[in-house]
Amino acid sequence: MYQYDTYDRQFVQDRVADFRDQTARYLAGQLDEEAFKPLRLMNGLYIQRHAPMLRVAIPYGVLSSRQLRMLASIATRYDRGYGHFTTRQNIQFNWPALERVPDILADLASVDMHAIQTSGNCIRNITCDHLAGVARDEVADPRPYCELLRQWSTLHPEFAYLPRKFKIAVTGARRDRAVTEAHDIGLRLIEDDTGQHGFEVLVGGGMGRTPVIGKVLREFLPHRHLLSYVQAIMRVYNLEGRRDNKYKARIKILVNALGIDEFRRRVEAEWRVTRQHVAPLDAQEIDDVRSHFEPPPCRPLADIDIARFEAEEATHIPFARWVRFNTTDHRQPGYRAVFVSLKAPGAPPGDMTADQMRELADLADRYSFGLVRTSHDQNLLLADVAADDLRELWGALADLGLATPNIGTLTNMICCPGLEFCSLANAESISIARQINERFDDLDYLHDLGDVRIKISGCMNACGHHHVGHIGILGVDKKGEEWYQITIGGSAEERTRLGRRLGPSVPKAEVATTVAAILDVYVDRRLTDESFPDAVERIGVAPFQEQVYGGDRP
Repeated sequence: MYQYDTYDRQFVQDRVADFRDQTARYLAGQLDEEAFKPLRLMNGLYIQRHAPMLRVAIPYGVLSSRQLRMLASIATRYDRGYGHFTTRQNIQFNWPALERVPDILADLASVDMHAIQTSGNCIRNITCDHLAGVARDEVADPRPYCELLRQWSTLHPEFAYLPRKFKIAVTGARRDRAVTEAHDIGLRLIEDDTGQHGFEVLVGGGMGRTPVIGKVLREFLPHRHLLSYVQAIMRVYNLEGRRDNKYKARIKILVNALGIDEFRRRVEAEWRVTRQHVAPLDAQEIDDVRSHFEPPPCRPLADIDIARFEAEEATHIPFARWVRFNTTDHRQPGYRAVFVSLKAPGAPPGDMTADQMRELADLADRYSFGLVRTSHDQNLLLADVAADDLRELWGALADLGLATPNIGTLTNMICCPGLEFCSLANAESISIARQINERFDDLDYLHDLGDVRIKISGCMNACGHHHVGHIGILGVDKKGEEWYQITIGGSAEERTRLGRRLGPSVPKAEVATTVAAILDVYVDRRLTDESFPDAVERIGVAPFQEQVYGGDRP
């Protein structure tokens, strides 16, 4: 992973000192709320329903074991003993006291972490494929480019006050695990006919009140021009994006208003200017950053006891089930990438206790070179585990409640904090996830059902990505009561698709029953190996409506 240098550390420490002074002046009444709000947002601090919430940056989802231990310490010292991992690969603490936040930031700085630009109208945390560097379908590792973008965008003076928040996702794989089509800018590392690496550039994707699938802005951008081209996009948006209405301020609104061809013309015109002032990335600069992401010193295949692993897998059904669902192929023979499930029944999706963090940090040191990754679906990952270590690791994770074999199943839900915590939410999300877990607690059924993805949001801001859920669940407020609108057929996998509205919203108590009815249709009507989104596309919404609403079908 990238290692801070002296400049990085001084930069972050200076920011902590600045915010400590700003907080002290606010608490002393020398700054009013209007003046303090942008300052706290620049440092990841929100005011939620019950207490402040601090969002901590985990750039492109990579953590060292030392950093994870610090997060555990923060959860214990300043919060209520847990943290919440988000869809942007960050972590949130929901109960810090405002006057202690500068102390938290200082503790984070001691392990090369911060909360800069995790909120506010700026370029947010750069997200990435959680299998970057280990996936077999990868053209090139995208993490060096994520780091270059992070360095370029952090406190960029031109983009500190954008019309709205701005999100960038990067992937280097043929299968898009970073949901690049649902971001303001999506970057896909590709290779041209000569073997040169570059980017397919997507723009104008997003969820929220107006879900839009991103459009191709440039089919091939040579990688050396990455920063100047992204800056050109940002300049056009910063100058022309709407500032009169926050609901129409995202770049997707500007792209749709101008049309992709006209937007492209303006970006290309701006780029002719920008590239004169932003130097191309030279090979040495890229190689210097890439050196931080060299593969770890894995054991050669001859030194791994594959026969023992295969015997354990063949004779121990629970272990074999976990291997099947919670591990995936690795480009290094004899190794697997291991998902650490934060979706145990009864636990809020994405939540992790301080004790679990500490123990996982120890396991990362023992089995995966001291590194842990976060994924956009609110799980963690040990990316480099030898096959003959899997049995011991599984046992340790099971003891911690982190080995539920549900990755790629219905209960591997994405879920925002909802009304339980968020001041913007209309309805609860965590309780809906709990209701679904209680209804679907048969692992054999879940495994037979296959990869059906539920995503839950408590409001139209879509932090739970419900628009691209195979089954999307959106909380709505009806005269003070919580109801839930259901969409089906969305997808963020091979081809991004927006879900189609099923019909009238359903009462809170009937969400799991409604999901069960939808699944009955899928199981009855699916073709062999047909995914849920493909089945919806083939048979349409009507059969699902008939099952859910009966004679009252909309």
